[in-house]
Amino acid sequence: MCWRNERPALPHGRATAPAAIGFRKARGRVPASGAPVPEISSSCKSCQFCLPLRSPIKMSTQTIESETAREIISYDPATGEEIGRAPLAGGRDVRDALKRARAAQPAWAGLSFRERGQVILRARKIVLAQLEEIGRLISRETGKPVAEAISMEIIPTLDLMHYFAHSTERLLRPQKIDIGNYGLMGRSSQVIYKPLGVVGIISPWNFPWATPLDEVVMSLMAGNAVVLKPSELTPLSALKIGEIFKQALLPTGLLEIVTGDGTTGAALTEAGTDKIMFTGSVETGKRVAESAARHLTPTVLELGGKDPMIVLADANLQSAARAAIWGAFCNAGQACASVERCYVHESIATEFIDLVVKETRALKQDKATESNIDVGAMSNEKQVRIVEEHIADASSRGARVLTGGRRTQNLSGLFYEPTVITEVDHSMDLMRNETFGPVLPIMTFKTDDEAIRLANDSIYGLTASVFTSNMRRGRRLAEQIEAGTVMVNEVVYTHAVAQTPWGGVKQSGYGRTHGRLGLLELVTPQHIHVNRVPLVPDVWWFPYSTGAGLLFRRLARRFTTGSFLQASLLLPQMIRRLLERRQ
Repeated sequence: MCWRNERPALPHGRATAPAAIGFRKARGRVPASGAPVPEISSSCKSCQFCLPLRSPIKMSTQTIESETAREIISYDPATGEEIGRAPLAGGRDVRDALKRARAAQPAWAGLSFRERGQVILRARKIVLAQLEEIGRLISRETGKPVAEAISMEIIPTLDLMHYFAHSTERLLRPQKIDIGNYGLMGRSSQVIYKPLGVVGIISPWNFPWATPLDEVVMSLMAGNAVVLKPSELTPLSALKIGEIFKQALLPTGLLEIVTGDGTTGAALTEAGTDKIMFTGSVETGKRVAESAARHLTPTVLELGGKDPMIVLADANLQSAARAAIWGAFCNAGQACASVERCYVHESIATEFIDLVVKETRALKQDKATESNIDVGAMSNEKQVRIVEEHIADASSRGARVLTGGRRTQNLSGLFYEPTVITEVDHSMDLMRNETFGPVLPIMTFKTDDEAIRLANDSIYGLTASVFTSNMRRGRRLAEQIEAGTVMVNEVVYTHAVAQTPWGGVKQSGYGRTHGRLGLLELVTPQHIHVNRVPLVPDVWWFPYSTGAGLLFRRLARRFTTGSFLQASLLLPQMIRRLLERRQ
């Protein structure tokens, strides 16, 4: 939940007078009492502002006439420069988008998987052709290096598009159910999978291409239409997704993109979609779940993480150190699966920390427009301040910053130095709450049991990792960790593996995206049960005679054993029951 009636701040945190940017309170935003209007946003940041605009709104591929239209502005977090603008859709716009999506969906659901897949593959081909342009757009909106935009956002989506375009039919094939002894009575059961209808997606700012596009592709392949509300910090990446699908000749209405702020997200949760897919903060996720529950709208929530990495004494230290650095600092530490807690066995801690510090100091940080950089800018001022608060709190409690620990001095944008900090403990905010920035706290442990206890001492449970040369030991420890995904000798990246499920436990959310489990979130299973001998009445139908009662008791003792032999012994009594009913 966020509040939008406060004065906005520029990306560098400098307050700007409303007149300087033409900002004013929008009609209907603040009630007469002055109380703020609650809103739902996957980002809950205020780096973009509402601007009055008297012109038609271009929303997705539709033109929406509005008496008073407003815009949001996308800024480059590395420079503070305006990148572009997008319309701020209101509640009526969202409802209209849903109406169009619902009208378009039945015909799409009537197509074969192959026909749907052809559209996805056309879109994939267009993405490949525009790879550099898309990479630069993502980079400018988020601050991440272009190379990272390609490796962490575009490559995974290309793989996912190929996989689900070719595999959805197999993954959703009707499944025959073994119904045991009931099958001997001429019965059969199967489960078929039907589209939900319209899926609402509320996507975050940290992966503005991969997260929404993955869910859009899977939703479309399952036969649904989509209404997508991207983060207000990164609307242009989402609009580019809409442009790609328009070029791929996706039928009108199947992908509606409603850009806007928290009020737009709130409107979407109330609009009556058939499912909500939300990625964002825990607090906002709770608001989404509360709003959806009023309409009994099912939700998938992918929320925060405080992901632990355990380094055992037998781990390859060079590999583990480099994994920790990438896991903590890729995307400037702004991934739900970032390594935010590193636990190292005390016998190797000194050597491991030395390696980590050396490698961290060698990282190149600069604006995304520069070549060969490793770490870019953070995405917004609020997140930088959270990082500063966590470091300050830890330092005041005795933690030791070995490198970093401050904003990057020679860069003017939202840059924070990659930070390694030791002598931390679980009393510190840095080890309890999601930092979401380029910080790697390192703590030691003595035994495997202590490492597991520390890893599980969190309200979050998205991902975790264990580094060891003993695969059996690694798997054994992995199974004890409370997380949706646990990797052995890997960090972060399984979100990029289309075939594997993604989601958390505890306050990291519920439900899954990706893989077959994620696909099943986007369909309705329907059980079809068939009696192939309809002329023979069921023995459990009326009337409940004395003979029926005796048969029922024998069914309880023999039929329910699952044994064919035991069930066959009941055949004479069942025949008598049928004859009895004909008298």
